[in-house]
Amino acid sequence: MRLRVEFTTEPFDLDEAPPHAVVAREVVQTADLDAVDVGPFGNTAEGRADEVLTAVDALLRRSLAAGATRVSLQVNVIGEETTGAAEGER
Repeated sequence: MRLRVEFTTEPFDLDEAPPHAVVAREVVQTADLDAVDVGPFGNTAEGRADEVLTAVDALLRRSLAAGATRVSLQVNVIGEETTGAAEGER
């Protein structure tokens, strides 16, 4: 299964990225994910379910430890994982 996670951390600071936001972005940028999009008001990442869920766990733990008072996230199933053999048989 493939998942997409969208998340934001609070409190916001429009002058510079707060430590919790930097940590959250670092988690997804260094995780074994297929696609990561980091923005000032929201972030997304996609990948295999295990990798996304591992990243979400680290994201929550590390951003809360770094001062986040709220983490909003949404996880969507975006497809099924396919293997090379299964694709070749279709």
